[in-house]
Amino acid sequence: MCGMPSAETTRVSVHEPDLVRPTKEDPVAATGSELFGGPLGRRALLGTSWWTPVRVIALVAIGMFALGMVQKLPCYDGAWFFGASSQYTHACYSDIPHLYQGRGFADGLVPYFDKLEGDMEYLEYPVLTGVFMEVASWLTPGSGSIQDQEQVYWMVNAGMLMACAAVIAVCVTRTHRRRPWDGLLVALAPAFALTATINWDLLAVALTAAAMLMWARSRPLAFGVLLGLATAAKLYPALLLGPLLVLCWRAGRWREFGTALLGAVGSWLVVNLPVMLLAPEGWSKFYTFSQERGVDFGSFWLILSQRMETPLDTDTVNTFATLLMLISCVGVAALALTAPRRPRFAQLAFLIVAAFILTNKVYSPQYVLWLVPLAVLARPKWRDFLIWQACEVAYFLGIWMYLAYTTSGDAHKGLPQEGYQLAIAVHLLGTLYLCAVIVRDIFMPERDVVRRSGDDDPSGGVLDGAQDVFVLGAAAHPPRHAAHFDGPYVEWGTDDEPAKPRSP
Repeated sequence: MCGMPSAETTRVSVHEPDLVRPTKEDPVAATGSELFGGPLGRRALLGTSWWTPVRVIALVAIGMFALGMVQKLPCYDGAWFFGASSQYTHACYSDIPHLYQGRGFADGLVPYFDKLEGDMEYLEYPVLTGVFMEVASWLTPGSGSIQDQEQVYWMVNAGMLMACAAVIAVCVTRTHRRRPWDGLLVALAPAFALTATINWDLLAVALTAAAMLMWARSRPLAFGVLLGLATAAKLYPALLLGPLLVLCWRAGRWREFGTALLGAVGSWLVVNLPVMLLAPEGWSKFYTFSQERGVDFGSFWLILSQRMETPLDTDTVNTFATLLMLISCVGVAALALTAPRRPRFAQLAFLIVAAFILTNKVYSPQYVLWLVPLAVLARPKWRDFLIWQACEVAYFLGIWMYLAYTTSGDAHKGLPQEGYQLAIAVHLLGTLYLCAVIVRDIFMPERDVVRRSGDDDPSGGVLDGAQDVFVLGAAAHPPRHAAHFDGPYVEWGTDDEPAKPRSP
């Protein structure tokens, strides 16, 4: 038996890459692993049993999703239906049961085609999300009281959204081939579990995560089709085309970008065009509502409006928010073209979506779901991720306590206006912090934990290891290295030779 190789040196397949172990390179992950027996040792048989990283992480994600459903139990048992403020004091609010009747699903109305009673004349969600909501209503029995139907409707939606959560966990786990265990950050993210069933955002997030996986596998058409479907469910995924454009410009990958763009436009049109032509007024409601909507919860615009004697009107806020977003886009483009090494796709994807969230006139608590997968791919560092998640959990509690305060009458149970403004500031600062460390990683690639492991851009697909053909400014010079850095520097690869670490 002395000639048998150890588990450390045995490879499952000659094509299987060496996996990066977070418990070995990340102190926070190593400390957290003590709850489950400590860091992986050299005799661990990775990938040789049924318990592969993908399966483990998918099961953990489903388990955390289930815990999030349990957290909604006080509302399920009555807070959604009795008492205006109890669903806020228990922090278990969800749009799903309220919109079952409020958007005509209980009455069998067809979204976008049938007019609704009240202030909202048509369903104010993109078409693919409307289809998702409609399918869930088909699976909801029409018998029993309206409360029973709304409970079942929420449960049906929760089951469908749980499948989306599993897809997200699997896609993030598989995007970086050498770093599958980073997917645990998605699965264990507390803000992910708390906000997963507030609304239908997980559908768009799952399609976006699948699109990112397809791009990482150098399949631009599949990426484009999935991104177009994601945009048909929520508008934010379209933002990813901007960073991809400048990265492909820098690498000269115009053909792949064109293929992705055509796929995205084509799949978006397939979903939207029938409703656009047959029910134009209902189809456009999402876009007109977004434009006409005033300053709302969670944005720094709300802090300004609450502290100003004469708040800005909606048109002015729209103008300034658009201007700030355009400035952010220019900044991301400049970063992509001037950085010493071409940034990773996931890094710029996170920055552009974060910029939209930070400058937008509304921030619903479930919007954090947009960023979680991108944050894991952009900055898989447990300390920074948990700092950001703590800020988001603080905001999650802050908004519900503020609504409890405003709906509890003279009792004033909850958080006053000043406390809620502080919660908004915590959310903004947490997101800005993660943006800052990602920008630092871009300018100092040796600080990037993904590139420190010897990779170039594992989620970049055709961009991974590609040579630059168009650069500006500092990009024409060798990468700057952080002072007093103890880890390995990285020697960037070419099309034929991947990036690899070298000694300092």
